[in-house]
Order: sequence, then structure tokens, then C-alpha cells
Amino acid sequence: MTPAARVQAAIDILDDILEGTPAEKALTGWARRSRFAGSKDRAAVRDHVFDALRRRNSAAFVGGDLTGRGVMIGVLRQDGADLNVVFSGAGYGPAPLTEQETTAPVGEIPLDLPEWLQDPMRSSLGAAFEATHEALRGRAPVILRVNLRKATRAEAQSALLQDGIETRPMDLVDTALEVTAGARRIKLNAAYLEGLVELQDASSQALVAQLPLEQGLKVLDYCAGGGGKTLAMAGRADATFFAYDALEHRMSDLPARAKRAGVAVQVVENPVTTAPYDMVVCDVPCSGSGTWRRAPDAKWRFAEDDLAQLEATQAEILDQAKKLVAPGGVLIYATCSVLSAENTAQIDRFVENFPDWEVQWQRQFALSEGGDGFFGAILRKK
Repeated sequence: MTPAARVQAAIDILDDILEGTPAEKALTGWARRSRFAGSKDRAAVRDHVFDALRRRNSAAFVGGDLTGRGVMIGVLRQDGADLNVVFSGAGYGPAPLTEQETTAPVGEIPLDLPEWLQDPMRSSLGAAFEATHEALRGRAPVILRVNLRKATRAEAQSALLQDGIETRPMDLVDTALEVTAGARRIKLNAAYLEGLVELQDASSQALVAQLPLEQGLKVLDYCAGGGGKTLAMAGRADATFFAYDALEHRMSDLPARAKRAGVAVQVVENPVTTAPYDMVVCDVPCSGSGTWRRAPDAKWRFAEDDLAQLEATQAEILDQAKKLVAPGGVLIYATCSVLSAENTAQIDRFVENFPDWEVQWQRQFALSEGGDGFFGAILRKK
């Protein structure tokens, strides 16, 4: 595919998304219909689509229209591309620019956030709002977690470099490596296949580094999902790990991942049967607002009613999970959100409702620190 043809493909996919199709479904549908597209073509088209979704509002304004074509004109215009070369009508590329499209509109460029969310996000982030908004408009870094059971960070870097994967250590946490070259080769790399590294955001790793993990503890990952935090904890301590998720299918890959990492994890259908636990970790369902660089479609699908429902679910999970904690144990609360309603407000509400619990530590991780927006708190019963 020519560069222009890739842009036209992105335009068609964006039109599908703007009509209501989830981004991943629209991309998969296009790929199935476009057998001629190679892996580099598919990756380039995906990058165009995700760049457009991250900057949907501003790109639509700069491009003159909230359509696939308008948004892609806006993205390319923001990036300083020569629009007349791309929009020439040649080789399956998009049709030439109309007279109206040749000039960028003048006026205040809108924020790349749903309108209803702008005030809550401003009040949550304060002085960090502008930097966070700007960061969410860009691509997220690819970050690896070093499995300390199998390698030091330097050893993992050396193993990755043998396959041309270049990395740099991150200051946020001692297990994090940011991939600077060769990211598309990671899952075929020996270091990954042998369990020396896993894909995991640095903020999530940094939370795990703060946990009071000790040898011999009995630990439950209560909202385990794919098990990333379970494996990160197991990389730091020789404890007994249990994993539970209300949606059991989300843990389907965990046994294979645990085997690759060289750790033992017991998946449980009912965590009550193996309670109590010295530590219960609740990485609760949330808006994902701290990860919208990676899943920008979610930003535009997130509604005010969704936030209210999530807050109720988060409070319920905390209430249920605290009953599983052994005397003297700790309860961990985490989200990949930057909204105070899901973070500090939940913790304040919890300790107000249950005054026999106290906050030992809490922190909002900022995107400016290199990872995703993330929140964590450690609670202990008095």
C-alpha cells in the first residue's frame, strides 16, 4: 500500500468508528477485507486511526469536519504533512482537497476530551491538567517489566539487545525498561518467551514496588484480569499467590504466563474458600482515563452515567474485599484513572464508612513520570 492508500484506509475505518463501531472491531473488519495489506500496512493504518482518535476533537476542528476524512486532514495538518501529496486521488489515495478543505478553520481549538469530562478532570488534576491532556494526545511508550526471579535489569537489557530490541532503564521503578527500538519484535524475542520480561506499564510496576511484600505471605489478586500484578508481585517475593476475577475468562492466559515466569499461581473460583489473606489487591474496574493513550476509543465512549456506575462498583468491591483480609493484613486499592472520584474520594469514603481502617500510603502517578496515569492506596485495619 502507498502512504496515501493507508490514509484512505484509515479514513474508511474512522467513518465506521464514528458511526458507532468499536475501534478494534472496525480495524479487525478492515484487515479481514483487505488481505492485500501486509503487516507493515496494518500497523501503519492502525497508527493513523489511533492518532486520529487521540486527537479527535482538535483534528476535526482543524480538518473542518467530524468525519474520517476531516479528522485525518486535521491530524496530518497538525503534523505538518504536505496535504496535496497525500490527497491527490492517485493510487487508491483520498480524493484531492476541495477549495474549502485547503484552508484551516480559525478559532479556539477544542480540547481532546468529551465536554462533560473536562471540568471533573480539571478539578482532579489541578495544575497537572494541561500536561496530562497533552500527554493523552500522544502515543504511549512500550514498557517492559523485568522478572527479578530470572534476571537483573541489565541482564534483561542484554538479552533483548541480541534481537535488536533497544531499551533504557526508567527512574520510576527498578524493574521498568522503556523500549526505544524494536518494539514489534518483543513477543518473538527469547527474553520474553523465556519469562525474563513481561509487558507492563511502569506506574503499575511502581505500585507493586510499594507493597509490603514479604516471604511466605498469602496474597490474593482480587480483580486479577490477565494477572499482570500477580506476576509482578511474584517477581518480588516468594509468597503464596491466589488470583480471582468475577469474569473468569479474563484469567485464561494467566496459567501460561505464570509458567513462563516461573511462578506458581492458584486460580480460584470463589476467594472465600481460601480466605483469609495477608494481602488483598483490588485493581478495580475504572474509567481507564490514565490509559487513554493506549485505548483512545474508550475516551469517546465513556459517559457520565458510566462514571457513576463505576464508583458504585468500586465501593462494593472494597467492601467485599475487606472481609477477606486476615487480622493485621493489608487491603490494596488501585485504578488506572486520573479522576479523583475514582481515587482519593473512594479512599476517603471507605475510611469514613469503616473507621477501623486507616490509610498507610496513597499516591497518584502522573503521566509526566513516564508511565500511565495510575492511583494506588494501602489500607490496614487499626
